[in-house]
Amino acid sequence: MGQSLCHLYVHLTFSTKSRIPFIHDKIKDELHIYMAGTLKHIQSPALIINSMPDHIHLLFRLSKNMALASVVEQIKKGSSKWMKRRVSSINGQPFSWQIGYAAFSVSSSNISSVQKYIANQESHHLTNDYRQEIERFMQECDVIEYDPVHFWR
Repeated sequence: MGQSLCHLYVHLTFSTKSRIPFIHDKIKDELHIYMAGTLKHIQSPALIINSMPDHIHLLFRLSKNMALASVVEQIKKGSSKWMKRRVSSINGQPFSWQIGYAAFSVSSSNISSVQKYIANQESHHLTNDYRQEIERFMQECDVIEYDPVHFWR
């Protein structure tokens, strides 16, 4: 085969360090636009990005030329610099993303439902916090490597 093809969708989520609520309403749309631009630049176009004050969800198509870890590194590194220019510290804590992340593959047939899920974060989090959300994902996806002690640092 002379051509390389890739059609992989990823639901990526990660939080601010210590779940400090840095992502306020005044900047969240700009943050989403910045992240979408970063993803576009690395040929991994975003389908939807949404956030809560302490975490973010991204659904994107992974580039055939990029490893997931490299995409995550570029997204977090660039957006961290962007956030530090726009948000002062909260209670003496400067902005930072958590060290880890959670990423889940999404089949083409589930794109629409994942987009709706990400779009409805505010209503979803009226009854579930981020930890409950992640732990439900881990169960649904049969993730056995999940270690809450390390993930929630």
